[in-house]
Amino acid sequence: MVFILYLITGLLAGVVGGLLGTGGCALIMPVIRFGFHFDPAVAVGTTLTAVVFTAGSGAFQHIRMGNVDKSTASVTGASGVLGVIVGSLVFFYLMPYGKLIDLIIGCAFLLVTLRMLYEGGEGLFGKNPLPQPLAEERMPGSSIQKSILGTAIGTLTGIVGLGGGYALVPSFLYLFKAPMKLAIGTSMASFFWMALIGAIFKFYQNVVNIPVAITLGIGALIGAIYGAKLVAKFKPAALKFLFGLLFLYVSLKYILIYFGIMI
Repeated sequence: MVFILYLITGLLAGVVGGLLGTGGCALIMPVIRFGFHFDPAVAVGTTLTAVVFTAGSGAFQHIRMGNVDKSTASVTGASGVLGVIVGSLVFFYLMPYGKLIDLIIGCAFLLVTLRMLYEGGEGLFGKNPLPQPLAEERMPGSSIQKSILGTAIGTLTGIVGLGGGYALVPSFLYLFKAPMKLAIGTSMASFFWMALIGAIFKFYQNVVNIPVAITLGIGALIGAIYGAKLVAKFKPAALKFLFGLLFLYVSLKYILIYFGIMI
């Protein structure tokens, strides 16, 4: 029975990720951490392993549609893998300190919150905050800049299990002024390798519940398909603003639990 709940969680996470472009991990992680009472380290490892499914499928689809700058994906993905290795080694020393992991994740979730509230608020009450670049097939920016970005996000992924749509997409949009479809597609292609290597490290660190990760991953894979189809039926700005408020609560819950405060 509980695996049906995990499947539903994955489905909902996939739908939300497809609607908002944040990836399913942003919803999966707090749900299994607080809803199913997973250990903080196991929540990170299980979530990252589940995301391999959606990242792999998304990367394949976007490559077929021509939405991937392969040069950028190669540079960002390779440097991201190095970052994941570093982050995973840091994570190894953090594993016994569950509350500290919660605090770090809570601070990371503040970035999701600020992005959603900003984009949602501007979309509802002001102009569209997203850059409007000319349509291009290549990602602007130098290889060095992309390597630094990949390493930073890979390290973050190794530590907290987040990084794809959560961090790479807005980085490509705001730092490199990339077109939206190119930012999403290249993010997926880059992050797949980060997620895969990160999941392997988490498996060897014994912080992955494999049956749960597979169930969540399959659910998210199916949900993402429907989420992408539902985008046209909803006002993205309103959704982002509402989920920004939700993630504000999530980030505060993570942070305050470090100080022994439950909300």
